[in-house]
Amino acid sequence: MAALRVLLPRLRGPLRPPVRCPAWRPFASGANFEYIIAEKRGKNNTVGLIQLNRPKALNALCDGLIEELNQALKTFEEDTGVGAIVLTGGDKAFAAGADIKEMQNLSFQDCYSNKFLKHWDYLTQMKKPVIAAVNGYAFGGGCELAMMCDIIYAGEKAQFAQPEILLGTIPGAGGTQRLTRAVGKSLAMEMVLTGDRISAQDAKQAGLVSKIFPVETLVEEAIQCAEKIASNSKIIVAMAKESVNAAFEMTLTEGSKLEKKLFYSTFATDDRKEGMTAFVEKRKANFKDQ
Repeated sequence: MAALRVLLPRLRGPLRPPVRCPAWRPFASGANFEYIIAEKRGKNNTVGLIQLNRPKALNALCDGLIEELNQALKTFEEDTGVGAIVLTGGDKAFAAGADIKEMQNLSFQDCYSNKFLKHWDYLTQMKKPVIAAVNGYAFGGGCELAMMCDIIYAGEKAQFAQPEILLGTIPGAGGTQRLTRAVGKSLAMEMVLTGDRISAQDAKQAGLVSKIFPVETLVEEAIQCAEKIASNSKIIVAMAKESVNAAFEMTLTEGSKLEKKLFYSTFATDDRKEGMTAFVEKRKANFKDQ
């Protein structure tokens, strides 16, 4: 939740004041935002790519950036041509945390009454898979944002941390919850209570990251994975994502029941029939997302 600026003395730069964004607006590929870059990628433009773009502030997650991110996510979610999304930052920082200057003078009443950070949760409501391509620092809110994604790919020099304890607070956007589920209680407790960072290699070993790539190829590798996902039936992909996510919310018995129901539901789709028919006929399936 918090940017680890206190541990990065040589990487300075004034943070811009929060900017309130207008209501949802559609955008074309390459449309202009203040804090992000959004465009379609892949051979058939089936991948939505969102790049956090506040390099002078190490992509600190100000309110305006989150609002723009949500706008881009919503647009890609509603775009029937997009099957998966890649979220990335810069080579130096995925996101070094939330914007401390926006939080510094908040009171308990401000946070509680206005449901501070509530709008960060939009990413978790996406039906389409989101892949985080993390280079550099993913600290505090940056680490939490990555963990909200469905898959995390990391560059060789990526670092992950929940350093809020060093600023006199604790993670507030799911850090204590998702990190514990990803890496287990012991490592999560150590990271949260000390603020220590872990490397991409340690993150992979702990289960936080699925794959590691060179810095310069990371985003393209994530796009390739997203293209592979997008080539499948979108409705079936959404069901599969829902079922996997349920594993973190339900008991094994409850989760298995949901899995069975979703599995049965696939038999009501044309894509399930096409997929199995194509397999029997030894050809590539032609999914219609129906």
